Amino acid sequence: MNRKSGLSLLVILVTVVFTLVASAPYGMGQVIKWRAASVWTPAMGALDKGAKHFVEVVNEVCKGELEVKHFAAGEIVSTFEVFGAVQTGTIPMGLETPLYWAGKNTAFGAMGSLVGGPSQMDMITWIYQGGGAELADELYAKFGAKYFFTGVLGAESGIRGRKEFKKIDDFKGAKIRMSGQLQGLVLKDLGVAHSMLAGQELYQALEKGVIDAAEFSTPDVDWGLGFQDITKVWNVPAWHQPSSTVGVMINKKTWDSLSKGLQAKIKWAAMASTLWSSTHFNSESGIYTKKFLDKGVKVSNLDTASLAEIQKLCFKNILVEAEKNPLFAKVVLSIYQTMATLGYFRTMELGLLSRPVTLPDLETLRLAAAKEK
Repeated sequence: MNRKSGLSLLVILVTVVFTLVASAPYGMGQVIKWRAASVWTPAMGALDKGAKHFVEVVNEVCKGELEVKHFAAGEIVSTFEVFGAVQTGTIPMGLETPLYWAGKNTAFGAMGSLVGGPSQMDMITWIYQGGGAELADELYAKFGAKYFFTGVLGAESGIRGRKEFKKIDDFKGAKIRMSGQLQGLVLKDLGVAHSMLAGQELYQALEKGVIDAAEFSTPDVDWGLGFQDITKVWNVPAWHQPSSTVGVMINKKTWDSLSKGLQAKIKWAAMASTLWSSTHFNSESGIYTKKFLDKGVKVSNLDTASLAEIQKLCFKNILVEAEKNPLFAKVVLSIYQTMATLGYFRTMELGLLSRPVTLPDLETLRLAAAKEK
């Protein structure tokens, strides 16, 4: 082979390689760099940590292929602009909760947090065993996005303020901040003036008496917002949000451009984050509940009869919305079908689930454990 023909062959090979790389699926032979916009701020404790943990896991398992940079709410876009930014492809990834998009379709609200609905473990079971993951993906696909759940919170704190709600009549005339469309309808049935103030507005609203009480999230998040300084009463249980989900939405065209291997890594990163985040939420709730109690906050329990009446109102409003929106009905039906299946065994374990936490002599255990070498 002469020098000229060798040079020609080299040019051809370089051209072929360049063409293959240029036409290869996104994520092959290059490090992809994404921005991930969160709906949470650092003040929102475990919610913010859960979102950051997912990004960390993705960066670890996709090292050399994909690099994601986390941005808190407001650093790229505001909280409620995240959905549109991902939908249009302005940013490839959004860290969020479906509950925030109920105004776009009430089905989002149902899978974000169903009023009077499933517990944390019920919801996790629905997501991975009852078709929840597939339904969420179906819903987000209608808005140009791929979806994965990345965590499930347990019951939220409840309603905090200066007023006690011990029986159903105590709600009449109260001004309460509560998120969720259906939650608002239940409050209306209870005679409450419903408010949807943003989280950062709650401290001043409670301090100045603009509202009588508010709910926002789990104990650690409520602590981060300063509720311990301006609320003296903690009303439980949190019938409005027995569980809540968080997740990640990815622009569908961007997702489709990834290699199958990279897609699989992101999928499993989301599932791993669900385990970590859900248990982290639980741990933080225990730690910060003690902080509230140590601060002298009074816990007020709604009576059983009132809770049963509120549950009826929850079901009433769920059924009314189901008649209006078939997709909402499809999501809710799927959730309750899972709960029905779980119900067969639930009665068997009810005594264990409902018992208060009791402990053995921890000091004896500490002394015994100290002998281990």
